[in-house]
This record gives sequence, structure tokens and C-alpha cells, in this order.
Amino acid sequence: MLGKLKKIDLRKQWKNEPSQFTEWLSLEENLALLGDEIGIEIKLIQTEASVGRYSVDLLAEESNTGRKIIIENQLEYTDHDHLGKVITYASGYDAEIAIWIVKDVREEHKQAIDWLNDHTDEKLNFFAIKMELWQINDSPYAPKFHIIAKPNEWKKSLKEAIGQIILTDTKTMQLDFWNKFNEYVESKGSKLRLRTPRPQHWYDLSIGSSNAHLSLTINTKDNNIACEIYIPDSKKVYKTLYKIKDKIEKELNTELEWMELPLKKASRIKISKDADIGKVDSWDEYFKWLKTWAENFRKVFSKYIKEI
Repeated sequence: MLGKLKKIDLRKQWKNEPSQFTEWLSLEENLALLGDEIGIEIKLIQTEASVGRYSVDLLAEESNTGRKIIIENQLEYTDHDHLGKVITYASGYDAEIAIWIVKDVREEHKQAIDWLNDHTDEKLNFFAIKMELWQINDSPYAPKFHIIAKPNEWKKSLKEAIGQIILTDTKTMQLDFWNKFNEYVESKGSKLRLRTPRPQHWYDLSIGSSNAHLSLTINTKDNNIACEIYIPDSKKVYKTLYKIKDKIEKELNTELEWMELPLKKASRIKISKDADIGKVDSWDEYFKWLKTWAENFRKVFSKYIKEI
């Protein structure tokens, strides 16, 4: 017998927006849910961060880039007052990503967010997110973030590529590879949360933690591709994982390359494969390998990293 899915009013769970919803959203696992939906990895800096006489609900940053993020919550329909606050807070912290979470978005405010994305610098990214709660029969409420307005990723990526660098043949190939990788993964119905492709040799993916992320790489000099867990600044996380190295490798059914890199802040755990990226006819084979190992790494590593 199938259960009945029903939508729950947000105020049944969060009667007070600042003390309840903002506190809930600030938890790492809930920011990870939001980040997975948007395609960025969000790390909290501060709640109720001051901007003059006002304060933004959440000030955060993107884990692997350090880009500043402001998040403004409004568990009601959008209004002009909060639109102004979003812009004020973004300018106050020189944020590159502004997220407005609401009960629903009025058409004029969706148009305003779309206009901002189309007419501002390519570094600026505005999101309008509809917050939803769902329940099956008497189950616990399940949160769902639904993007209503977002940057035109292709246009922004193209503007950045043209405006900041002259694409060499290698950079052009890298951008083409990751664009086609995205298309391949989407066609397979994968649960991987894809990112905007860049003309670079790496492609980062979230595993739901600010302590580490997945990184896929293509190396045109050494002719290989790789999938790795990248730990930017925590030897504790690396050493904890290394203690259960045999268990992890047994679950993955392969040996891994464990790279503590003691003279650096970062550490890596990776698997690689010989690959000639110049052979475009082989790309589907490489896409399949990268997708498979990204999914496997995400499944195995994420549960252990979240426990640390």
C-alpha cells in the first residue's frame, strides 16, 4: 500500500524564523542539503552577522574556494524589503553568492533576481529558493529546497572564460570535457550534485561535509584521470580515515593511494587510471569511470567523514 504525500505549512515546524529556522539551517547537515541543491559546498561562518544597523541571518563561505555567501531567510512570500536586504547584505560582505530562502516567490521578485543575474558581474550569483516541507502519512517532516531563480550558469561560465582568460587549446578541451561529463552524468540519472564546468583540470563535488570533498581530475601531461577525497585543512580527518584504511578499501574493493602530505595543509586519498584525454572517442569510457568512482567514494567516505 502506498502512502499519501502531503505538503506541510512551514509554520507548523518553525513558528519563529530567527530562533528556530535559522538555527536549524545553520546545522552542518542542513547546510549540506541546501548546498547539494544549489551545487556548492557551504561552510558556516556566523549567524546573525552584523551589517550596519541590520544583521544577515547566515554568513557563510564556499568550502573549497572561500567565496563569501549570505543567506537571508523569509518564511513568507517575497517582498521588496527583503529583496533590498539581500542586496545590502551581499554588498556589505562583498559576497559572491546571495541566497534568499522563502515560502514562495512572487513573479516580480523572480524577475528581479533574474535581472540581477543577467546584469551584474559574472562573479555575483543570486538564488531565490522556495522552502518546502513534505510528509508521508504520519512520517517525520522532510525538508525540500526548490530553486525558483538562479544564475544562468552557462552564460556566466562563458562570460568568465572570455572575460578573464584567453582559452588555450588545453583549457578549451578541459571545459569541453567537463561540460560533456555533466551531460553524461545527467543522462544516467545519477544522484551526484553537478557543478558549473570550468576550464581547469579539476572538478569538485560535495559529499555533504565541510571537512572534505570529492575531486575529479584530468591530467593531460601524465595522461591519467583520477577520483579523490580532498581534505583541505584537517590532518585529524585524514588520520582517522587512515586508521580504517583496510575497511574502506574492502568496501570499495580496491587499493587506494593514501597521501597525507605532511608538509602541506591538505591531504588526499585517490584512485587513478591511465587515460589519453586527447582521444575524444574514449571520453564516454572516462566519463563512466569517473562517475562510477565518484558515486562509490561518495557512498563510502561520506558516512565515515560525517562521524568524525
